[in-house]
Amino acid sequence: MGVGAALTVLVLFIATVDAGGGVSFWGKKFTMTCPEEGEWFKNKDKLSTENTSTYEVEYDNKKKGSYHCVTESGTYHFYVQGKVCESCFELDAALIGFIILLDVVGTAVIMSTIYKCSKNKRSDGPSAASKGPSRSGGRGPPVPSPDYEHLNIHTREQETYSKLNRTR
Repeated sequence: MGVGAALTVLVLFIATVDAGGGVSFWGKKFTMTCPEEGEWFKNKDKLSTENTSTYEVEYDNKKKGSYHCVTESGTYHFYVQGKVCESCFELDAALIGFIILLDVVGTAVIMSTIYKCSKNKRSDGPSAASKGPSRSGGRGPPVPSPDYEHLNIHTREQETYSKLNRTR
């Protein structure tokens, strides 16, 4: 169980590694990021007149396709295809990992608080056992009482439910 949880956390943190460029969607817009400043192209058409490291545009199905950024050190290619909506947003792995970690720590704090508050509070000395009230009245029957004698086998009924199983 612990190995699986540790592996899950490790995969979440590995997934947050950034290669220096990429495409991200937010709302109805998408942003492409190039590691260096350069010129942006869609297929062979130039998109911007200035050299920038990011290019942001509102997305629709006509914007789907191949883009590239030409810099001094090389060309970086991007392929953009996605679904967008006004109220959508993307959760990254670091945020999910932080939420899980915060939940685990919060649960541990609440458990330790409940444990500390629910301990029995005792004084240093042992508590005195309370005795019940003494009974007044007559004494009980003597130990060898005729009320507690063994049944006579010859005087008992022989019906189905009147059989007595001997335990001795």
